Amino acid sequence: MKSVVIQRPNEIFILEQAVPEPGPQELMIQVMASGICGTDLHIYRGEYMGSYPVIPGHEFSGVVTAIGSQITRFKVGDRVAVEPNIACDNCVNCLNNRQNFCLNWQAVGVTLPGGMEEYVIVPEKAAFSIGDLPFEIGAFMEPLSCVVHGIERAHIGLADHVAILGAGPIGILMIQMARIQGAAQVTVLEINPGRADLASGMGADRVVNSFDGLQPDTYDIVIDATGAIPVMNRSIDFARMGGTVLLFGVPPIAKTMEVEGFKIFRKGLTVLSSFTSVRNSFQAVDLLQSGQVRVDALISHRLPLAELPHALELIESRDPAVKKVIVQPNG
Repeated sequence: MKSVVIQRPNEIFILEQAVPEPGPQELMIQVMASGICGTDLHIYRGEYMGSYPVIPGHEFSGVVTAIGSQITRFKVGDRVAVEPNIACDNCVNCLNNRQNFCLNWQAVGVTLPGGMEEYVIVPEKAAFSIGDLPFEIGAFMEPLSCVVHGIERAHIGLADHVAILGAGPIGILMIQMARIQGAAQVTVLEINPGRADLASGMGADRVVNSFDGLQPDTYDIVIDATGAIPVMNRSIDFARMGGTVLLFGVPPIAKTMEVEGFKIFRKGLTVLSSFTSVRNSFQAVDLLQSGQVRVDALISHRLPLAELPHALELIESRDPAVKKVIVQPNG
């Protein structure tokens, strides 16, 4: 089978290797759709936790083609998506229902082989049935589960006014989840015209292309969905007194934010971050199956496995036509 390997930062190649065999509690999945997100780009550039060499891809779905002897929830032929975060379930964080902070944390596509290959082995507990969802829709289970967790932490309430900074795929999911939670108004900051247009069509009441378009000290909830340090630095400026700021985007490692401590104190802000998800994959699948969260319009490119380097270049290009890039390892 073919796999794409990041040997070390900025070095990527295609590897031919034998198809693996699942262990007793593992599944083998034929990968049909694998999404690329900003985290993959950070891994490629050496800006995110993980180990090298690594086969990337943590947002993917496919078909179960082999099962281990102790598998109980799945059979060959089942259609599944994968929750990449693997917790030990036995450390102090896991035992306190903080599996996303597992002291022995592993992640498919980050520290373990991921979905940028034709076949991948995952633990049974990492797989979730997607029923008859199209594979490329099922591949959104992972990013949506992370968004659900972030939204839960932000506690968006009925009639809240929400500002979302960034309208990439995560920002678009955030818009829809804010609506589901009952937000009365959603304002989006986005400089990319293609993404701005998409935000307008996916539930944003107002889209602005600069900080000048946002009202200071106004919004109940401000969500950074960019991970860009200059944007994160400004996020506290737009929250109302007693408001909440959710820093959701993935910033580069070792880069420092600069915010005015007195402003946080004087405004009585709640400042949160959100790391991966905690048991949110069932919710994500239900939301996709119900149609309450729509992702079809997010997909701009579908590429074969061999074009993963080009796919990463597309993500980094800021081209207005580029939204979500889906890699199809098996065509």
